[in-house]
Amino acid sequence: SLLVNAAGLPRKEKVKLPSSLQLNYKPNSIPNKKIEDPVAGKVNTSSLATTRQQLSGFHLIPPRMMLGVLKEGCTYAGTVILKNVGVDFIRFRVKQPPPHTGLRVMYTPGPVAAGLQVELEIEIFAMVSGGEDTGGLEEVSHDIEILTETETLLLPVRANILC
Repeated sequence: SLLVNAAGLPRKEKVKLPSSLQLNYKPNSIPNKKIEDPVAGKVNTSSLATTRQQLSGFHLIPPRMMLGVLKEGCTYAGTVILKNVGVDFIRFRVKQPPPHTGLRVMYTPGPVAAGLQVELEIEIFAMVSGGEDTGGLEEVSHDIEILTETETLLLPVRANILC
């Protein structure tokens, strides 16, 4: 209970929920204006008597990718998990970053069932694009767009390339 502690005594201060468990908290996401769900009927059970937006969606684990300092001319990769936290299966697709960033996302397309997850492999080829002297480090910063039926998730990818 939120009113008493483990010993059964009344709590002195309120219990703080982590931000990931709070309702309507989705970092780096843009909700879609029009949600089409032609096959889903009206939900009449009391356990699902909340809005459809809160019962669907993906979580990114981790929510951002910081790759640190990379050596120019080498290829690096990391994995991000896209987990379906809704009650229905959801489709998604990834908008590939432009070639000048050196980023590429590899994944298996298709619907993701409720509670399951998909791995996205983020690959970066460390290359310096500009000709000016940057003091030995060039920063790469790009937000990868993951388009779902209900929202667009943004996965920030950051790295420094050692020239």
